[in-house]
Amino acid sequence: MQHGKKTQHKVRNTILIVILLLLVGTGAFGMVRYQSIKSSVAKTFKSAGITKERDVNGQLNGKKPISILLLGTDTGEFGRSYKGRTDSMMIITVNPSTNKTTMTSIPRDTAVSIPGFTDVAPSKINAAYDWGQAATTITTVQNMLNVPIDFYALINMGGMEKVINKIGGVNVTPTLSFTYEGYTFKKGVKLHMNGSRALAYSRMRYQDPLGDYGRQTRQREVLMALVKQSGSISTLLNQSFISSLSSQVQTDLTFSDLTSLVKNYRKATGAIQQTHLQGTGKMIGGQSMEVMNKTELQRVTDFVRDGLALPHKETGKIALPSAFGED
Repeated sequence: MQHGKKTQHKVRNTILIVILLLLVGTGAFGMVRYQSIKSSVAKTFKSAGITKERDVNGQLNGKKPISILLLGTDTGEFGRSYKGRTDSMMIITVNPSTNKTTMTSIPRDTAVSIPGFTDVAPSKINAAYDWGQAATTITTVQNMLNVPIDFYALINMGGMEKVINKIGGVNVTPTLSFTYEGYTFKKGVKLHMNGSRALAYSRMRYQDPLGDYGRQTRQREVLMALVKQSGSISTLLNQSFISSLSSQVQTDLTFSDLTSLVKNYRKATGAIQQTHLQGTGKMIGGQSMEVMNKTELQRVTDFVRDGLALPHKETGKIALPSAFGED
């Protein structure tokens, strides 16, 4: 595990890049016409459909620490009726007072009791969005770790294929050698990838010794490469490209919220600390799940709450201990 590991300087803006993907990083905000960006952001908005635990507007206006639940999915383009299981899940905290950002990855197979579906507990946490979309996903995470979730952002990895092709591909240096979906990748050898190849690189899971943890790392690599490649003025001024990005993001962050993030929270990406929930693989009800014990849950609860400058609290509950065979 990489508890509290700071990232290298070259990826210091990764988090805001992902959250503000539709803005193509912080640079795009000042380069593209105001109304065009505002219109694109409006298309990404979808309320979480839940009463938040905190006054999120007060947090942003007061330049106080905020949390964002980042969800990754792997489907075609979004639609109003979209449902599906999330492939990746990450809690991000951004603290402009300490200039610190934290990233906490939650394995997709984490065994939980999903609110409203306790009769089928334990279930994999990636079912929460499929069964109840953002509201149920947020509630599940809050109950599991006893931490407040202020906002959510859903990013479609599958649809990124079209976006990558629009900018002429991305340059990625694989961190692992493997062959997948007809493409071969060699560790340490830089490749110029079109959308299909980049998607294959970010999708592979079973050949990775780190499993789903490794796949999440490769997904972040592709997203970073996308932003680096799209950083030219000609690309940023292309409304078709901006529209393509916005069609792959769904969030309850408004245009005003994103403006506040760009203006007041950017420096917080200077120091990024990351960790992940580490479970034990078990077969439960015929399904392979990652079971988290209370000690591990408490460690991650403390990590997230510290990132939000919140006092210590006991971790949440995912189900009756007897359901998982854990203490």
